[in-house]
Amino acid sequence: MVTTLTPPNSTLAAIEAALPIDPQPYTVGDLPTGLVIVDVVNGFCTIGYGALAPTEPNEQIETMVTESNRLAKAFTARGLPILAFLDTHKPGKPEPPYPTHCEKGSGEEKLVPQLEWLEKDPNTTLIEKDCINGFVGSIELDTGNNTLLQWINHNKLEALVVVGICTDICVMDFVVTIVSARNHDLTPTLKDIAVYTEGCSTFDMTPEMVTQLGLPKTAIHPQDISHHVGLYTMAERGAFIASAILL
Repeated sequence: MVTTLTPPNSTLAAIEAALPIDPQPYTVGDLPTGLVIVDVVNGFCTIGYGALAPTEPNEQIETMVTESNRLAKAFTARGLPILAFLDTHKPGKPEPPYPTHCEKGSGEEKLVPQLEWLEKDPNTTLIEKDCINGFVGSIELDTGNNTLLQWINHNKLEALVVVGICTDICVMDFVVTIVSARNHDLTPTLKDIAVYTEGCSTFDMTPEMVTQLGLPKTAIHPQDISHHVGLYTMAERGAFIASAILL
């Protein structure tokens, strides 16, 4: 994803005032908790790695990767389960409205170098998903079983900590769906869904970039505003927005 940091401005301040969130520290303690890492793959996070990868260093994305890795190490050190979604598409099969990305075998669908160790981590479950929503992407087409639900229920998880990219797209779609799944009693033990602010990120697409690339106006995507709106939407749906994760 083409990225440049958008500095704080009056528009962002007005949106934060109109759509407030109140991030607070979230304490895991002894609660059976799983870490969900959404799409921290090369195609979204590694500079120059495909059509949706950043083209230059991006502080928000770099912080998200660092915090995701730090939490993953802390979770596995305590023997707590981790689930990582990997955006993975069949070669030649498009995902409108996005350009070709994260095709299987391209390397874009692989975890970023900092998180490659999760591939061999016994506490980690990897799920390849071919759509924005990880809940939907966890449904096995041949059996109808949902690998995500099986992971939550097998581990009798009472809380999920969620990190990843993009805050307002894949992370948000997953979170608002798992909140509904919880309320529908598909996850009998699950109580809390905590979204860690510093562990999430999204991309920046200015009007100038959209014009240069010949994209529709709906492609305009200010990073900080989109990040905030994603967090606000998850909060209003019932997620806990966490300023820190205390283990």
